[in-house]
Order: sequence, then C-alpha cells, then structure tokens
Amino acid sequence: MAARAYWKGQIRLALVSIPVEIFTATKSGASIAFNQIHEPSGKRIKYEKVVPGIGPVDPDEIVKGYQYEKGSYVLLEDEEIEAVKLESKKTLELTQFVDHDEIDVLYYEKPYYVVPADDLAEEAYIVLREALRRTRKVAIGQLAMRGREYVVSLKPCGRGIVLETLRYADEVNKAQNYFRDIENAEPDEELLDLAEALIDRKTAKFDPGQFHNRYVEALEDLIERKRKGKTIHTDEDEARPEKGMNVVDLMAALKRSIEKPGETGKAPARKSAAKKAPVKKAPAPKKPAAKKAPAKKSAGAEPARKRA
Repeated sequence: MAARAYWKGQIRLALVSIPVEIFTATKSGASIAFNQIHEPSGKRIKYEKVVPGIGPVDPDEIVKGYQYEKGSYVLLEDEEIEAVKLESKKTLELTQFVDHDEIDVLYYEKPYYVVPADDLAEEAYIVLREALRRTRKVAIGQLAMRGREYVVSLKPCGRGIVLETLRYADEVNKAQNYFRDIENAEPDEELLDLAEALIDRKTAKFDPGQFHNRYVEALEDLIERKRKGKTIHTDEDEARPEKGMNVVDLMAALKRSIEKPGETGKAPARKSAAKKAPVKKAPAPKKPAAKKAPAKKSAGAEPARKRA
C-alpha cells in the first residue's frame, strides 16, 4: 500500500491481539487560498512578530505561555510539554460494545481505515469484522495517537473495518440549548403526506460523485477570467434575496413541488388518493329540487288534457 500508516499497533479483545495499521480515510477537498497583497506595488504582505513597546523579536526568544489571568502567563518550554504527552501504547483495547445506532452523529469526528498488518492477522481481523456485522454492534475503546488520547469506535465497512475518533462529552454543545424554543406540536396530516410524497419522489441512492464544490469551481473560473484580463461584472442586488418577501403558503408550495412535470415516483399515487375524497362529495349538487319541480307540473297538466 502506497499510503503511509497513520498509526501501527494492535487491537486487543480480551486475550486476542490483532496487529493492524491505520490510514487516514479522508483528504482535504479542493480549496482556493488567498494572500494579502499591497495593491500599489503588487507585493505580498508579510507579518512580523513584535512585542508592544519593543518591536520585532528574534524567533529564538519566543516560548509558549498559558494566560491564567489578564496579562499574566505561565511560560512553558517545548521539552516540558513533550514530557507530559501521552505515550502511545500501540494497543487499542476494546472495552465496550454498543448498538450501531446508539452513538449520536454529533460525536463522530474523523474516519480511518483499519487493515490487518500481515497475513497472520487477517483471520482474527475477519472474525472481528463479521462478529460486529452480525451483532450490529460498534466496538468502543481508547487510543493514544501522537500525544493525544482519543475515544474511538470500530465498525464494519465492506471487506474492512473503519475506526472513527469520537468527541468527548464536553466537546459537544447540548442540543436543548438550541432547540428548546421550537414548538413541540404535531404537524398537519395533509401537509405531512405532501412532504412524504415529495421525499419519496426525490429518493435515490447516495452517489457522492454527483456533487461538486460549485463555489470553488466558480472561484477558479473567476480567477482564470481575471488572469486573461476580462472585465468582471457583478450584480449584488440580483444575488441578494429580497427582504420582506411574502410568506409562501406551505400547502400550495408543497403541492406545486409535487406537481412539477417530468418527474415520476410514488407521489402520483398519493396525489390521486388525496383527490378521491372530494369526488365522493361531487353528487351533492344533484340534490336541488329545481329539476324535479318541472316534472310535477307536467304530471298535473296531463290529466287536465284528458278531461278536456
């Protein structure tokens, strides 16, 4: 494997040890980096490290400091910080197993691929993978990597296993602090049916390759046009949403969303079902007696003619 292992060690489950290597599963997406430029000269702006009242300082005179109160710092040498870093024991001890859906998505941080270190480790690796898959459990443990200790989870992923670092409880903001003002009410059933129909219509297999970073693509296009000396026209008012716009009726908006032409799915079935109820009420207009009244008059007139 061409990639360099992020961590090497062993997974331990009771008395079973599985030598593994861990590789980063993600990479930074495309991004556009900007520099600050002095416009008159076209030269890049650089920064100097200065001390107020003293001016620029030598990098060798700079140390790390922790501010424990305003203007007061505890100074720490690099060697002192290194001395307290956790040593990697090269062992991931699996201490707990939980249901696969029990961990809130907010706690997941970063994924890594876990692969067996050699052919001898493969059998135990496969046993662990399939045991997790059959029981639908996620393995939990703590792992020291590069001076920091992480809570991690292990779960099956195709023919392999994925390790994900988890955030600690004090690193996640409590949801109720943000959602407590939202009304706890049941939505209108018809609105809910329309929303479900719209979801059904747009349901498809997830394909990450269908999505592109449109912002980065637009920036690249802008930079290329500027590089070629083309004039750039911007219309901020066109892009900015209007303030004070009328609130669109939710029912009407959902119905229009479903009725878009050219789309197929389960929605039409729901739509026709919704229209069957009014059809039953349609005979109601036939009840007026206006049509029967003329029939009675003609019936009475006929005997008069007979007597004549």
